[in-house]
Amino acid sequence: MYGKGSVMKNGCYEDVIRQLSDAGIEVVEYRGIKPNPVIEGVDQAVLKGTENSVDMIVAAGGGSVIDSAKIASICIAGKCRGWDVMKDRVEVNTSVPLLAVITLAATGSEMNSIAVLQNTVTREKFGFSHPAMFPRHSFLDPTYTLSVPASYTAYGIADLIAHSLENFFGQGDASLSDRFVEAIIREAVYYGPLLLSDLGNYDLRARIMWAATNALNGLTGYGRSTGDWGVHALGHILSLMYDTPHGASLTIAYPAWLRYMIKRDPARLEQLGWHLCNIPAITEVITYIENFFVSINCPVRLGEINITSDQKSEILHMLNRNKASGRYYVLNNKDRAEILEMMF
Repeated sequence: MYGKGSVMKNGCYEDVIRQLSDAGIEVVEYRGIKPNPVIEGVDQAVLKGTENSVDMIVAAGGGSVIDSAKIASICIAGKCRGWDVMKDRVEVNTSVPLLAVITLAATGSEMNSIAVLQNTVTREKFGFSHPAMFPRHSFLDPTYTLSVPASYTAYGIADLIAHSLENFFGQGDASLSDRFVEAIIREAVYYGPLLLSDLGNYDLRARIMWAATNALNGLTGYGRSTGDWGVHALGHILSLMYDTPHGASLTIAYPAWLRYMIKRDPARLEQLGWHLCNIPAITEVITYIENFFVSINCPVRLGEINITSDQKSEILHMLNRNKASGRYYVLNNKDRAEILEMMF
């Protein structure tokens, strides 16, 4: 399974097909998984996989491809539909083995059991997790990311920072995990701009790839009962409505959510300030994060992606309809309206 063809340009496709052929493995291909992946793509892949009695999936691509392949692996093994899995309507017991070949450093999907998909008919987008969806093996070769353009390289850097922050604002006192978050974000802040100035640098690609994997492989969540994930819930709605790149949705939502948190949990913001800025200054740490997003050319306001205040009511309607909220800092309609206002 792969996306719309970037694997043909970065050498990944040729390497994967050659090695599978050399091993005497018959290959069936599904091409066309899109960014912000939709459930229709999964169901089409499941149909092709079922018709050909596949017994393994190789997902070659970024998080969208790997997430889609995770749900497909469940559906092929369990003879069920993708959205029934996402909505927890079927009992998940097993999956066909999944191998991941990562071509974009961003989501960390290569080392976790989470998949995010959207349904354009029901207008929903959210995540599903099950241990059966862990890839059996993942291959992290930085050479496959050398052709990723500056925009999506930056979105990946923003995504890994967002993953780290979602766990930092989770439930539970876990000082060592806080330090893991600090180290990962500092790694991204230091090496990210260097990479964007030298996109062909293998060493810098490798450092960002490893940071992205560690940002969402469980490391930063140990010692906590849950992360928050409220910002991802907000960002998912922007992607659902306007096909906004996932990383861009997060760089718009995070500064607004952090400003909302000034009244909700200033003490935790102070702790973040100590970790990232060496000072417990709430407004300064928010400015620090926002300015970094700006420095790597990511949007921080809805107007930057041509969404105007005239669209505010429809966005709020969708946020409320989907009950976009965090697991720890629960959001109500009033909270969502306040955060949305700060995105403009």
